[in-house]
Amino acid sequence: MIVFGWAVFLASRSLGQGVLLTLEEHIAHFLGTRGSTATMGNSCICRDDSGTDDSVDTQQQQAENSAVPTADTRSQPRDPVRPPRRGRGPHEPRRKKQNVDGLVLDTLAVIRTLVDNDQEPPYSMITLHEMAETDEGWLDVVQSLIRVIPLEDPLGPAVITLLLDECPLPTKDALQKLTEILNLNGEVACQDSGHPAKHRNTSAVLGCLAEKLAGPASIGLLSPGILEYLLQCLKLQSHPTVMLFALIALEKFAQTSENKLTISESSISDRLVTLESWANDPDYLKRQVGFCAQWSLDNLFLKEGRQLTYEKVNLSSIRAMLNSNDVSEYLKISPHGLEARCDASSFESVRCTFCVDAGVWYYEVTVVTSGVMQIGWATRDSKFLNHEGYGIGDDEYSCAYDGCRQLIWYNARSKPHIHPCWKEGDTVGFLLDLNEKQMIFFLNGNQLPPEKQVFSSTVSGFFAAASFMSYQQCEFNFGAKPFKYPPSMKFSTFNDYAFLTAEEKIILPRHRRLALLKQVSIRENCCSLCCDEVADTQLKPCGHSDLCMDCALQLETCPLCRKEIVSRIRQISHIS
Repeated sequence: MIVFGWAVFLASRSLGQGVLLTLEEHIAHFLGTRGSTATMGNSCICRDDSGTDDSVDTQQQQAENSAVPTADTRSQPRDPVRPPRRGRGPHEPRRKKQNVDGLVLDTLAVIRTLVDNDQEPPYSMITLHEMAETDEGWLDVVQSLIRVIPLEDPLGPAVITLLLDECPLPTKDALQKLTEILNLNGEVACQDSGHPAKHRNTSAVLGCLAEKLAGPASIGLLSPGILEYLLQCLKLQSHPTVMLFALIALEKFAQTSENKLTISESSISDRLVTLESWANDPDYLKRQVGFCAQWSLDNLFLKEGRQLTYEKVNLSSIRAMLNSNDVSEYLKISPHGLEARCDASSFESVRCTFCVDAGVWYYEVTVVTSGVMQIGWATRDSKFLNHEGYGIGDDEYSCAYDGCRQLIWYNARSKPHIHPCWKEGDTVGFLLDLNEKQMIFFLNGNQLPPEKQVFSSTVSGFFAAASFMSYQQCEFNFGAKPFKYPPSMKFSTFNDYAFLTAEEKIILPRHRRLALLKQVSIRENCCSLCCDEVADTQLKPCGHSDLCMDCALQLETCPLCRKEIVSRIRQISHIS
């Protein structure tokens, strides 16, 4: 939730508005999409200026940002004597750009400590955003991200996405200069194969820019050299993480139709057919590559003669799955409905198709990526606002386990737990006891003390649910197969009691779903959200009136202009 608030802060700051108020709002967003780390090899060009004053300043900055709060001090108030971190004042000179590598690493180190809504954004993040306000500074930041982000940290690519997504949009000249500096082609992809971090980070940067830009700018960025580079990174001799982020970058370029056609003409589907066999590989990095390859073949880069996965997957034993009908288009769900992945910059959420009101229930999740995910229990009243950063555990109607930052989330507030950080292949268990009004979280069979806060707001209507930061993935087990660490007490599973028709189990690829939508006949005066009821309600004060009352009552802001809804007025004359 904190990341998006931070974006608001930076935008308002560039307009010369108040710093601290919007800062708090931005930090609140960053909590929902919380942060991380990664690695990097050598990069392109970055000017190396030196200065005594800057070196002293850098040491002070690093000392300040490296002071990571412990579990016991996270909830303590900031020392009122210590001045708050801040950006450049109106009369201060810009900080010199030779510090950019240190600022990126400082951000990487401190970002996973941003867990409370009232925390200030770190000095390093503010300064990097400030640097990126000019073309030269933006280029320095991008090159530093490619050069210094390490490979080992599971959240490194997410931090690249976070920093680039919140920086000002690059100008056409800056993009042109970047392509000249990188000078990418197929031969470059074969260089430094022993240092995959540089290629992983380069692909992550390209993917983020492709997602951030639109139309002609994205088309212009996908030069023949960059396309050749990304395709070469998909070859089997590449490191799996390089293959993964090259594929994700191509997916994001394909969001522009002209790019999609260009990429499809490169015979990319032939390469992906080989990679999709990794979808069930015991190596969790290869498994991610296989998942994305299969998803791309089903949704983007179709191969003639290949049967779509949903047409051949066996769903006979599955009676509960992830609900693909109430998620955004940015969340990828497997054809069997039990595995989900987010590669977008937003904080995506999903819930199970089955809801429970009484009894004791249990499900398990296999961790495929070890970054930030908030997994647990939500209710009918929970708010999933992906672009605002609200996910599971960010309201009073849900509670979530965060194994990356070792936190329990409830009502957008966190508290530390004693489990170690989760890692790929770990099993997280989730027990809901509605008789005793408690939730118990397990990591590989080791349980935490019960959580009971959510029951002060609700006692029924619970769903299994999860929220994902960028590049995160996990698999759910609702009881269709044996549990790895079943709890000792008696419990029920969703799969034993739920029911789905054969049609309800189908998760259609995007092009098939779009084709069905085009066949649907919609009344001219129907609600623009549900498309069922008559649009008979006007929102005040904005005046927009293309909603029904049922949908309007579920909104706090207008979906068209984002203004706060003060009142809703039913217009009887609009009813036909």
